[in-house]
Amino acid sequence: MPIPTHLILGFLGAGKTTAIRDLLARKPAGETWAVLVNEFGEIGIDGQLLADTGAFVREVPGGCMCCVAGLPMQMGLNMLIREARPDRLLIEPTGLGHPARIIETLQNEFYRDVLTIGATIGLVDPRRLEDPRVTENVHFRDQVAAADVLAANKTDLCTAPQIRNFWQWAEALTPAKQRIAQTRQGRLDLAWLDAQPQVPQFESPHAHDHHHAETGTADDGADRDWQMRENHGQGYFSLGWRIAPARRFEADAVVAWLTGSDCARYKAVLNTTDGWLAFNGGEGVISRYPIAPALENRLELIADQPLKATCLDDRLRATVLD
Repeated sequence: MPIPTHLILGFLGAGKTTAIRDLLARKPAGETWAVLVNEFGEIGIDGQLLADTGAFVREVPGGCMCCVAGLPMQMGLNMLIREARPDRLLIEPTGLGHPARIIETLQNEFYRDVLTIGATIGLVDPRRLEDPRVTENVHFRDQVAAADVLAANKTDLCTAPQIRNFWQWAEALTPAKQRIAQTRQGRLDLAWLDAQPQVPQFESPHAHDHHHAETGTADDGADRDWQMRENHGQGYFSLGWRIAPARRFEADAVVAWLTGSDCARYKAVLNTTDGWLAFNGGEGVISRYPIAPALENRLELIADQPLKATCLDDRLRATVLD
């Protein structure tokens, strides 16, 4: 029987990973679910944020799920299908990703008898509808077009006018959505996965532009202990770190540094003074919670302006315990 496959879409910070964690926590007993995660940055953090869910998870970092005729995505899919033999598959593209090429790959001859495309769920932070950098972004608009179920997330952080604006905007979309809803903290109704998928009308089905760059920083003569990676495209820039797990960070200093940065998005899994923690947020807001020990420290910043790597690296090093 073909595996039901669902895209979980949303622009930067919409709450996709939190929503997937919640779905996995409430999946039917006895079912095996798998998750394919794509991230804009070169480091890959969402896989670690999902590592303790019990699901099979594969990462495709670098914003390149659909590059090279979909080869990175196909490799990740093939490994998940072979290893997990899942009852359901969730795909989380980067918040700066375009869904058209992903859907195209899922529909090709290699997966025709293996996967069946189910409902696509799109998450929107109603506060972002006030930002033309988001609403005029072709990737945001095409993520909305692809969604069968469109849900306003983070409504607990929104004003009543912002929520009303979301409903007015969503109800005016054509073609009409199968379902429009609102939620908080990524709480999705499992029944939404059974919505009838429709054929999306994309503005620019082949929109794609990003560049990979790599920098390394030596630390005490050991390059592998402290590495930086950069990426840019679609008007955004990422800077990420992979750091040896023995390095321990001062948790409050990390929070102060992240929330004081002018970044649209930041994520991290770090060994801290409060144990291993996940950090997740953007634009001055952040959450942190305990997470299982990881194989290494990882941190990623995304901004709509070039990031000053040397300065940011110095500031991050200042949060490390001596």
